[in-house]
Amino acid sequence: MDVAIMYSGGKDSNYAVKHALDKGWNIKYLLSVKPTRTDCYLFHYATVEHTKLQAETLGMKHYLLGCSVADPKQEAEIVRQFVASNEKVDAVVLGGTGLQATQIRSIQEALRSHGVEVFAAHSGQDHFEVLKQMINDGFEIMITQVASEGLPQWLGKTITKDNITQLEEDANKFGFHVGGEGGYYDSFVVNAPTFNKKIVVETEQVMEDQYSGHVLIKKAKLVEKAEQTVKADS
Repeated sequence: MDVAIMYSGGKDSNYAVKHALDKGWNIKYLLSVKPTRTDCYLFHYATVEHTKLQAETLGMKHYLLGCSVADPKQEAEIVRQFVASNEKVDAVVLGGTGLQATQIRSIQEALRSHGVEVFAAHSGQDHFEVLKQMINDGFEIMITQVASEGLPQWLGKTITKDNITQLEEDANKFGFHVGGEGGYYDSFVVNAPTFNKKIVVETEQVMEDQYSGHVLIKKAKLVEKAEQTVKADS
């Protein structure tokens, strides 16, 4: 099956890439959309411009589009126009477990007339179990945008085996979704088993209010994974 991956650069879209590879699907391209505003319904805001570096280390064709609207139907139209006018695919695969209903429904409706299937890679699965599996598989996930009480302390941090239980406890305490579904937090993957190299970043935090903020990546570069291990151990 020929597929395109909706690719924000976060944990779910990167796990969708791994899922597609594990299934033996042919990934024709990664499609990223960078909004000019923080209130879009379908697309992440923070760090999406750095997906080109992730695509480079994945060795995959990548397209980066812009978005200046905040309306699900108009945002989905950006995807429809691109998919309809480029290499034919059988499906557009989204990350996540299917809880992002507005995103899935909007893109499904936009592409229905073109006969392109739209689905979440891990639909119906428990998101926390999926998140734990990502960490066990070697994904290094940095939280890049937050919008909930209890999450500002996580901004810029990497989710690890050592702190994932604390994330679950904070989610239960403050009422946000542990996997970030619903816009509670977004992420950026700096290393994964699918990456040929690791991404090293320098960041700056921007807080919009008491509970909402995002990360700016000031510098980003690819390094050999062995080189990073040596640096970490030295």
